Amino acid sequence: MTTSTPTEQRRWENPYVAGVLLGIVLFLVYLLTSHGLGASGGIQRLVAWVVDQVNPEHVDQNSYLATYAGGDTNPFNSWAIPMIIGVPIGGFLSAWRSKRLKITTGKGPRISTRTRWVFALLGGIAMGFGARLARGCTSGIALSGGAVLSVGAWAFMIAFFAGGYALAYFVRRLWT
Repeated sequence: MTTSTPTEQRRWENPYVAGVLLGIVLFLVYLLTSHGLGASGGIQRLVAWVVDQVNPEHVDQNSYLATYAGGDTNPFNSWAIPMIIGVPIGGFLSAWRSKRLKITTGKGPRISTRTRWVFALLGGIAMGFGARLARGCTSGIALSGGAVLSVGAWAFMIAFFAGGYALAYFVRRLWT
């Protein structure tokens, strides 16, 4: 029998319960909004809005950005905006309620905090670029596409996990 600290006891570690709850949330999102889950569209609208605040002529002349902001287009008139605002708020409230609210950098013993942040930034940029290139983010493709049994979504998930396992071979020494 292992002992655990009070903080560890507050973690929710049952993946089956979490998976069922995520499925219920996804079903309710489909039912109430007629869309699946996904964040890249909301982020895209926020970026277009920021560009519109700095250089509105650029947005008006760019047909891609103009569909999300500029002129009479309201970038906040999308179901994705409340979702991307609610996710960090929900994460904050969850951490606060479980008394796990603290600023920390998760890393292994063989990597500096600075290098960990550089890797996180580069990985985030790569994921963001890939999400726009694929016309959807990981959650949109895997969760929403997988839920409706899209062959492309399942092919993506298999490739995504295979790529993750292949890369893990090269970076695992940083975490052990």
